[in-house]
Amino acid sequence: MFFGEFKHNVDDKGRMSIPAKFRDDLGDNFFVTKGLDQCLFIFPMTEWEAFQAKLKQLPLSNSNARAFKRFFNASAIDCTLDKQGRINISQPLREHALIEKEVNIIGVGDRIEIWSRDAWESYNAPDNLSYDDIAEQMEELGI
Repeated sequence: MFFGEFKHNVDDKGRMSIPAKFRDDLGDNFFVTKGLDQCLFIFPMTEWEAFQAKLKQLPLSNSNARAFKRFFNASAIDCTLDKQGRINISQPLREHALIEKEVNIIGVGDRIEIWSRDAWESYNAPDNLSYDDIAEQMEELGI
């Protein structure tokens, strides 16, 4: 399980360190792909396979289902950590998440998210999110 928030930088070649706290749970091979809310998702292999199994169940005849599969799979890259604990984020993924230099890496339970620092701060701005309102909606979902 992934929890916590870490600030890191991406170098000119697109390399970024994965927090040491996340490395063991991430495993040897994992996937990085476009995420929702203009971030990137990192899935450990077991979570990626479970996610793919769910995507496989979506009907081919549904245009939204096809678009959803394309969104996550077309940009997905199979990754391993280098000897310094870094990954290389492709240019299309960096463009999707508006990543230039500074990033926030957050654990959200079953996956890791990578946000540009500016996007993360904007997302968390008090005028953007009302956690009280979100909590009410989660109650409707049984949480």
